[in-house]
Amino acid sequence: MAPGTALIGLGSNLGDRTAYLRRALVLLAQLGQLQAVSSVYETPPWGYQEQPSFLNAACRLNTDLPAPALLEEMLHLEQDQGRQRQRHWGPRTIDLDLLFYDDLVLQTAGLTLPHPLLHQRAFVLVPLAEIAPHWLHPQQGRTVLELLETCPGREQIQRWAGPASIWP
Repeated sequence: MAPGTALIGLGSNLGDRTAYLRRALVLLAQLGQLQAVSSVYETPPWGYQEQPSFLNAACRLNTDLPAPALLEEMLHLEQDQGRQRQRHWGPRTIDLDLLFYDDLVLQTAGLTLPHPLLHQRAFVLVPLAEIAPHWLHPQQGRTVLELLETCPGREQIQRWAGPASIWP
């Protein structure tokens, strides 16, 4: 199978947030080759508001794993880092979201691609625009940068640190 390119969102708002992001990238790199890592952004919670701020980033991964297998591995990586799913959109040690996989459009019981809410989430689009501004959303027909330009809340997303803070 030819390698695919995945765009992945990362987030953490519990414990040593930087360490969780760093560890997630190390583990993701074992699933393929990391091509790019964004800066880290501090972002207010989305959905459930009564929780600490998040650190968010994005990465681009080339992998031989098909999208469903990659998602399964990502869920294992979350679990290995202590992720507990107690509340929808609640606090978490690490959150890994498969945002895009090539130009694949897919809807199964466990996986929807592109990620169905990414165009509404500035905390996803800001770091994603840093590493893949011209990536075309196959359903919306707009680039990541174009989606960001119309996304509410983008002005609330603050750069916290450069990519070197979580990836060499």
